[in-house]
Amino acid sequence: MKSFIVLALFVAVAVAVPVDPKTAVIEQYENNNIGVEGYNYAVKTSDGKVVSEQGVLKNVGTENEAMEVRGSFSYVDNDGKVYTVDYVANENGFQASGAHLPTV
Repeated sequence: MKSFIVLALFVAVAVAVPVDPKTAVIEQYENNNIGVEGYNYAVKTSDGKVVSEQGVLKNVGTENEAMEVRGSFSYVDNDGKVYTVDYVANENGFQASGAHLPTV
């Protein structure tokens, strides 16, 4: 489960990196991570990228304790079309959905 959370964080960070770091700047940054039962963060850049995520510890103190992560990221392509992916990651795996979600 921990490796999945790390993977989700790497995906979010990769999306937040601007295509041209010389021109894009961070317009908004929020981070709340005290390390107990959850976290959340949000980043918005001047080139239209937006990332947000929150994690909540579910079933605290039981053998079914698990972290649930919900988030989204979006970016603007060269033609001005916005692509958005919403996701949830929990004990049931990673589930993503989105508008203009590219196929693999």
